[in-house]
Amino acid sequence: MTKNFPPIITAENLTVGYQENIVWQDANFTIEHGEFVAIIGPNGSGKTTLFRLLLGLQQPLQGTIKVFDAWPKRGNQHIGYIPQRHVIDEETNLESLELVRLGFSGNKWGLNPFSNDDRNAAYDALKSVGAEELTRRSLGRLSGGELQRVFLAEALVSEPHLLLLDEPLSNLDIRREQELVQVIHNVVRSRNVTALLIAHNINPLLPVLDKVIYIANGKVAIGKPDEVLTSEALSALYGIQVEVLRGSQGQIAVIGTEENQHHYP
Repeated sequence: MTKNFPPIITAENLTVGYQENIVWQDANFTIEHGEFVAIIGPNGSGKTTLFRLLLGLQQPLQGTIKVFDAWPKRGNQHIGYIPQRHVIDEETNLESLELVRLGFSGNKWGLNPFSNDDRNAAYDALKSVGAEELTRRSLGRLSGGELQRVFLAEALVSEPHLLLLDEPLSNLDIRREQELVQVIHNVVRSRNVTALLIAHNINPLLPVLDKVIYIANGKVAIGKPDEVLTSEALSALYGIQVEVLRGSQGQIAVIGTEENQHHYP
């Protein structure tokens, strides 16, 4: 991992929320260049709120957060973002190549012909995630796992330095989860890009993660997986006794929280 770059993200004494409703507070952390980081925690704990801060869509209540050593701003071309929900139905005839091309050119489809640069960049992005065979396939005909690869290619086509992935593993079976995690891991390592991924199930990610950000009970814990995902660390975070159980193949389950099911394989 490259150590000559300044941190991609720096947070100091960070408190976030909406008006007088504090979501989490007093967070201090850094994310380095080329790190693969999972963001986990119960529903409503403020995981997506972190993405809103990084995208310049929300301001902190207190403290500071910087991206690329600057204040977050809307439309940052160095950030590739995959939102949690895409409205794609069976009637969607837009081809994969055209969707990815939009991430490169920003043009609305149907108004301008493809340039060679557009085509090449879009195809290369699809190829980088193992989805070149989907180039001419309509989005409405793709499976959930195929769609996530296309969305990842769309986020990558502008060659960002930071990827924000909001629950890309949702609604995938175990095999597709593992395949997509490996694709993202390969992208992080081959492109030396930083990736933050929100997930409910941490287990498919454990073999490839550099750090975990765990948000719960209005607080944030961050560190290597074996530092954060311990009974002691999570008991301190939740303020109650929590037990972390580990399976024979390294899977974990968190017992003692209201939403422990999101850590089961």
